[in-house]
Amino acid sequence: MPGTEVTFEDILDAGERIRHIAKRTPVLTSRGFNERSGYTAFLKCENFQTGGAFKIRGATNFVFSIPPADLPRGVVAFSSGNHAQAVAIAARAAGCPATLVMPTDAPRSKMEATRAQGATIVTYDRFKEDRAAIGARISAEIGATLAPPFDHPWIIAGQGTTALELLHEVPDLDALVVPIGGGGLMSGCSIVAKHLRPGIRLIGVEPEAGNDVFLSLAAGRVIEVAPPETIADGLRTPAPGRLTFPIIQRNVEDVVLVSDDEIRAAVKYLLTRLKILVEPSGAVGPAAALAGKLPAGLGRVGFVISGGNVDLEVLGSFCKLP
Repeated sequence: MPGTEVTFEDILDAGERIRHIAKRTPVLTSRGFNERSGYTAFLKCENFQTGGAFKIRGATNFVFSIPPADLPRGVVAFSSGNHAQAVAIAARAAGCPATLVMPTDAPRSKMEATRAQGATIVTYDRFKEDRAAIGARISAEIGATLAPPFDHPWIIAGQGTTALELLHEVPDLDALVVPIGGGGLMSGCSIVAKHLRPGIRLIGVEPEAGNDVFLSLAAGRVIEVAPPETIADGLRTPAPGRLTFPIIQRNVEDVVLVSDDEIRAAVKYLLTRLKILVEPSGAVGPAAALAGKLPAGLGRVGFVISGGNVDLEVLGSFCKLP
C-alpha cells in the first residue's frame, strides 16, 4: 500500500487520471425539493456516472495507479455490486483481467452488469463468509492486485473528485451531505470540502440497520455491527475502515440515521418528482432531508446522490408506496 495520508493534491491528480473514463456528472436543483426539505439543495447526480455510481472514480484511480508490470496479473475486488462493476469497467479499459467477489444476494442488475464487462465473478454468503479473506486468498493465488472497496488511499482520492466537481460548480455551500458505507466517499469528499471551504459542515447518512459509523463516532473507536439487513445494499459495510474512520472523525460533524421506509419514500419522490432513478443507498441524503433529520441551521446544501443501480422489481415495490 502507498502512503496512507490522502492530500488535496492527491485528489487533484486523481481527477486527471480518471477523466478519460469517469464523467463530470450534473448538479440538479428542484424547487419542489427545496420547499419540501426547507433547504436550497444541489444534487450531485452520480446516478448518471459511468457504471451508474460514484465507484468508477475510485476504481479507475486505483487500476490506473497499478504499476504497468503488475497489470497483466489482474485485479481482484470484493463488493456488493457498484465497486465490482466499476473495477470491471476500469480493468477492461486498462486491458487487465478482473475477478470480483460478490455476495449471492447482490442485486441481479449489478451482478449482470459486472459480468457483461468480461469479469470473473466468485460468489459468497455475506452472513457466513468473510469477503475480504476470500479476496485476499484469490489475490495471493493468482498474484493479482487486491482493490478494496473503500479503505485505500487510491480509492479515497478517486472518490474525492466527486466533491471537487461539486464545489467547483457550487462553491458557496453551507453543508455537504454524503452517504456513508465504509467511508471512502465521505473521506475523500471531506478532504476536498475542508480544503476549499474550511467552514463547511459535513453530514453523513447511514441506514438505521447499518449504523456502524454512527456508533463508532459516539464511542471514539471503530465499532463493528452484524451484517446489516437494509434495502440500502451499498451501505451494508459492518465497520468503517482503518484509514477512513480517522478522516471522518476529523472532518465530519454528525452522522444521521434513516429508516428503510424513509429511504423508499425518497426513492419514490426522486423518481416521480425529479424524474431521476436513484438506488436506495444513493437516496439516504435526500431521505434525511425529507424526514427532517438533518441538523438545524443549514441553508445551501449539497447532496451526493451516489448511484442509480436498482433492480426493476425492487423499484416496482417502492412505487407502490402510498
